[in-house]
Amino acid sequence: MHLPKFGPIPWLLLGATPVAAQINAGTLPPTPSPPFKLTKVAQFDLPWRIAFLPDGRMLITEKIGKLFLATPSGQKLEVTGVPPVLYENQNGLLGVYLAPSYSNDGAIYLTYSEPGQIPGTSSLALARATLKIGTGTAALEGLQVIWRDPIKGKGGQVGAAVAFSPDQRFLFLTAGDRQRFTPAQDPNQPAGKILRLTLDGKPAPGNPMEGRIGARSIAVIDPPRDTEAAKRAPVVRTYLFDGPNLTPSETWTTGHRTPYGLAFAPDGRLWELEHGPRGGDELNLIEPGKNYGWPLVSYAVNYDGVPIASPDTRPDLVKPVIYWTPVFAPGNLMFYSGAMFPTWKGSAFASGLVSRALHRIEVHGAIATPAEHWTVGFRVRDVAQAPDGALWLIEDDREGGLYRLTPK
Repeated sequence: MHLPKFGPIPWLLLGATPVAAQINAGTLPPTPSPPFKLTKVAQFDLPWRIAFLPDGRMLITEKIGKLFLATPSGQKLEVTGVPPVLYENQNGLLGVYLAPSYSNDGAIYLTYSEPGQIPGTSSLALARATLKIGTGTAALEGLQVIWRDPIKGKGGQVGAAVAFSPDQRFLFLTAGDRQRFTPAQDPNQPAGKILRLTLDGKPAPGNPMEGRIGARSIAVIDPPRDTEAAKRAPVVRTYLFDGPNLTPSETWTTGHRTPYGLAFAPDGRLWELEHGPRGGDELNLIEPGKNYGWPLVSYAVNYDGVPIASPDTRPDLVKPVIYWTPVFAPGNLMFYSGAMFPTWKGSAFASGLVSRALHRIEVHGAIATPAEHWTVGFRVRDVAQAPDGALWLIEDDREGGLYRLTPK
């Protein structure tokens, strides 16, 4: 095991299994002298996510509602057939992911904020389409929304991260709490959950509440100012499901705030990375049926300074493996498997918005430790691995750069 740069790991012993004590990585200084160089190859308007094609080209979403096919040399081609999105603050066109069957059928998935009929409202939507690439053309065909949060409403941070199970049979989807707080603990609403679905968007067999149906009607609130105000927030409307409420049977885990990172480690364990409020960004080891505590607990306070109970007060809730106070504001999470940086194989990487850095985390089984992070000078929205093993970063900006990261 490689020890983290900041010193020895504190250990607790539970039976015969060593378990790392919790680490606050928020106060760790940046690592000097990055072992890589960055080369800017293109520019985008608020880029959000990268998905590499097998030939080295990449799909890149822009939050404003555009999708591009880009080459490693920086040539860009806009992809037509993108669905309408509600672009507002943290919402818009967000994730793009190749389906496990992409090499056979060209299928991809998009996650985005789907506009509601009531002005200013939206919900998380998951769509599947076929990518058709011609000579000087690229288009999405047969786009179909296969899952959506039908409740809709106001508020930010829909989550929208996707990870496919190692056997490629199932799809995990993160749904943010939309800054409404209380839905994250309500089993009848998708907000604040990680869902496990079939590849066509249905509840996956073997989920913790398989076959359970939720409440027929849901009281909807607008985002309150803090966790305490949420407890008495006024109901602005009531949503009535057209058919059975499948939320319980879709749910894998509960109690998440802004889950922007979701990735499987090489050993098959699922890890999730989410934003806290003023403090309390979290790296969580995801296990079925567990409750990760938001908004009941956090290693943080509300934006307005109103306290939140510490996770140490609630042994019934799952604590993060690593937390960051102050925050680094994660953009995404991925695991490196390439040959270009052989010493990084198996490491997790997280993009940092507030930290303006690339963060490396060493993961060994159920133990994760912050290894190092390098300041790159811009808000890093996404980090992705190319087929040749290079890492690519995108910048969260109206003139956001696309960068290739290679060894010095």
